[in-house]
Amino acid sequence: MAKTTRSSINFITKVLLIFFFNVVDVVFSEMEDEATRELYIIEGKVTLPDSYLSNNWQSLTRILVNGGDYLGYLKEDGSFVITGVPSGSYVVEVSNPDFAYEPVRVEINSRGKFRARRVNYVQTSQVVQVPYPMKMRPVMKHRYFQVREQWRVTDFLFNPMVLMMVLPLLLIMVLPKMMNDPETRKEMEQINNLTKYDMPEMSEVLTSFFAGGEKQRGGGGGGGSGARAMKAGKKRQ
Repeated sequence: MAKTTRSSINFITKVLLIFFFNVVDVVFSEMEDEATRELYIIEGKVTLPDSYLSNNWQSLTRILVNGGDYLGYLKEDGSFVITGVPSGSYVVEVSNPDFAYEPVRVEINSRGKFRARRVNYVQTSQVVQVPYPMKMRPVMKHRYFQVREQWRVTDFLFNPMVLMMVLPLLLIMVLPKMMNDPETRKEMEQINNLTKYDMPEMSEVLTSFFAGGEKQRGGGGGGGSGARAMKAGKKRQ
């Protein structure tokens, strides 16, 4: 029993040592790759409208690469330089409390060539290149609060309930005056003459229809009684 326990302990220690040395080998290989990997610089310039320039806008602005994997700060002239960036594709964003900026995608190939283009999350295949080093301008001003609506006279006048009350009154006041005018009266008479047709009354149409139906039924009934009378006469003979 003692030999079996010793052999199992030796086996477990060997497995653990092999696992430990493999982990150390992987870590050191990654460190060597990072040390030998060539790093690049992302640079550009951020601008603000002249009317909104303040003394501390550079300190309030940050440059975020891939959501904060790399962070950059602005110089006094608004330019920025982000160092230690390996080759790949990165989204560069400007974080400012007052203005919103359009993000830019920067692609760095293994040869160190840069290409900047607009970020389009809807149509990813559409490529619109922008100049590099980047010149990032504000798109719009942030609105943190909604402007409170103010009362206006037009809101009251165009209210549906007000229109339903006012329009009939206007018609009552305006139509009599229009009818007193001879020219408008002539025009109304002409319109009535044009729209007037010699249509028969509905009562006459109904009476004629029902009267015709009754005549047809009466004729059919007389023929049947005549045939019956002829048959009765033949039987008597």
